[in-house]
Amino acid sequence: MIIGFRDRLSDGRRAMAHLIHVWHERNGWSHKVLPALSECLDLGRVHSSQISNLRNGKLASPGPEVFMALAQANAVLGQGIDLIEGNLKETHPELLKVLMDSSIPISGDDGVPLGAGELFEIFLGLSPLPDCFDWFIEEDEATSLSEALSDYLCCGKPWRHCREQVMAAYPVKKQLRRERFAAVMAGLRDYSAEELDGELFDLQATKRTLDGSSLQGSADVLLKELRLKVKDLNNQEVPRE
Repeated sequence: MIIGFRDRLSDGRRAMAHLIHVWHERNGWSHKVLPALSECLDLGRVHSSQISNLRNGKLASPGPEVFMALAQANAVLGQGIDLIEGNLKETHPELLKVLMDSSIPISGDDGVPLGAGELFEIFLGLSPLPDCFDWFIEEDEATSLSEALSDYLCCGKPWRHCREQVMAAYPVKKQLRRERFAAVMAGLRDYSAEELDGELFDLQATKRTLDGSSLQGSADVLLKELRLKVKDLNNQEVPRE
């Protein structure tokens, strides 16, 4: 089947939007973080409005400097914050604090941070998303997945009986994300599709720790298992009379 260039570009913009919002959700960043990092280290030019539009799939024709800035920022994060701490400590202490809280790069299946060419090809629809990012959660699906999460991670036990163990296994240090995760597990709120996108890597790590497994696994595998859990729970419901 031949895919027309308009459909290919549309698929590419959606894939790039997925990458950008997973990146931001995992780190708990605002749209100002990457532009600020790029500017203060002279990595390239990208504006917060461009980040926002990329994340929403609405930036139709970004210039090459956008992909250069994103790739170079990604490479810097991949090398570790220790290498740039001295540059930021005096002149950009607030940015340093944000990055010290969380500064996870976006990497391919080989663990290497994605470069400008790879990001550009994904945006154009010429290359697929890396397998480790190849999933999409629709908004109307997020609620049922959130409802199934506690049963999945607690193996059917009540949340109060396994709270300490699960929270210890959840690898995220950022307090707001930990509070949000606990609220979802307790049934006090649901993840949005965008929030759940950004949680999958860490939920997979949580499951791996709880299972005592040294295998890395992938986020899309957890999503498949969680979708099966939703079906199982739906089948267990007592039919209404």
